[in-house]
Amino acid sequence: MVLTLLIGAVIAIGLASRRGYVPFPAVLGNYPGDALWAWVVLLCVAWLRPAVTRGKLMAWSLVIAFAIEFLQLYQAPWMQALRANKLAYLVLGNGFDPLDLLAYVVGIGGGAMVDRLWERRQRRLA
Repeated sequence: MVLTLLIGAVIAIGLASRRGYVPFPAVLGNYPGDALWAWVVLLCVAWLRPAVTRGKLMAWSLVIAFAIEFLQLYQAPWMQALRANKLAYLVLGNGFDPLDLLAYVVGIGGGAMVDRLWERRQRRLA
């Protein structure tokens, strides 16, 4: 339940950041939103595979995020038509940017740190 709520919250913050409602420094451009997107990938993998180790969680999340970024190099008409759908556009993106890969590493690494801190807090409370 907590994971589902966190996924929703991170998506909301990411969408708000794209509309300018979350004040990230302008110099960062869209990269904070990209990092949040990658964190959502991590959260979704954790939701689908709750027993996976943190290392595997990070590895799978990076593979998925990088694969989707490299898929943006593929510009077939049917793929462009798919990306015309708002939801597909938000998931698949459009236009390869190598700096997005760095944002994904930051987002997934930050998400893994939050997971570790949450786990430590839960152990302390138990």
